[in-house]
Amino acid sequence: MTARRQTYTAMVGHVPVGSSAPIMVQSMTNTDTADIAATVTQVKELADAGSEVVRITVNNESSAAAVPHIRDALARQGCHVPLVGDFHYNGHRLLAEHPAMAEALAKYRINPGNVGFGAKHESQFAQMIEHALRYAKPVRIGVNWGSLDQRIMDRLMDENALLPEPKSAEDVGREALIVSALDSARQAEALGMPPERILLSAKVSKVQDLIAVYRELARRCRYPLHLGLTEAGLGSKGIVASTAAMSVLLQEGIGDTIRVSLTPRPGESRTEEVIVAQQILQTMGLRSFVPLVTACPGCGRTTSTFFQELAERIQTYLREQMPVWKAQYAGVESMNVAVMGCIVNGPGESRHANIGISLPGTGESPVAPVFEDGVKTVTLRGEHIAEEFQARVEAYVARTYSRKQDVA
Repeated sequence: MTARRQTYTAMVGHVPVGSSAPIMVQSMTNTDTADIAATVTQVKELADAGSEVVRITVNNESSAAAVPHIRDALARQGCHVPLVGDFHYNGHRLLAEHPAMAEALAKYRINPGNVGFGAKHESQFAQMIEHALRYAKPVRIGVNWGSLDQRIMDRLMDENALLPEPKSAEDVGREALIVSALDSARQAEALGMPPERILLSAKVSKVQDLIAVYRELARRCRYPLHLGLTEAGLGSKGIVASTAAMSVLLQEGIGDTIRVSLTPRPGESRTEEVIVAQQILQTMGLRSFVPLVTACPGCGRTTSTFFQELAERIQTYLREQMPVWKAQYAGVESMNVAVMGCIVNGPGESRHANIGISLPGTGESPVAPVFEDGVKTVTLRGEHIAEEFQARVEAYVARTYSRKQDVA
């Protein structure tokens, strides 16, 4: 794996971003920000799931007025996750008219494609930077394929048409995204914004476009980069597309924060995008958030669904236990648990895990050996294998990982 690219280190609230800081997981609410109770509830859910920064929409007077109340309500619940204000079209005015909101936010997201149009673009962008300077806030200059500054696109298309061998429209479009982000960053610096308080993103909805754009951004600048495939989509499509795009870049050392922009199904929790982002980072070996479960996919040797049910039960149990364990035990988030379904790979995979169980396949003896740190410690039998294995996981954690008060 390529080493992380060296960037400036920004602070978003209390969270460091860039350079050697851990790659940060972000998310965004989909509540009406003016609905304080609903927004507080969702921000808390996202933070509890592991989102280290949460972005909220600030698009009108009522949402702007709600922001400090949201921050204060979260603080009363012990939640101090940094809040990022997502501004489009009228951010310059809302920041001026709502100083309490401007102070409460940890970062401002500015989209140069719709910060202002025509003659108003430069002045309104400058006003937003001036507010960020006044309140010592970092900014993310977030360019988006769907709201690209048309002036830049038109200029680059005109220049391209004069070339002996013009580039494709797709190539010009990618270059327009990069130019918009870098030109805006330089403009912010010219207005007095320190480079270590500038983050960039250039989001598109196609995997290969995202990879190409971020490789070039990484080559041309030292600003921390926020990765995300915009409008990734529903369910498995959104998960696969986001993983395919971001994993390539992360493997090359590109990316300082990530968001998985999933479209949740009606009534589903918004937290899925946080869990997927964590799993991308953890399965790549970049960070550890929660113990991972290794489980076989099943085959004709495993006609019983018991191992599937146990794997799901253990995975849910581990995630639910993590807030308790994380407060008590150092390093428990890196634990690996195996729940295997038959004798073919079960014992081997279980030996490779910190703790694993090899359940009997179809026609095999009704016994389930348990392995801890590569050594078989017990063989479970009977109707309470699930409960007994769960208890052994609990005992393994208590025995293996140092209590934090002993480490401190």
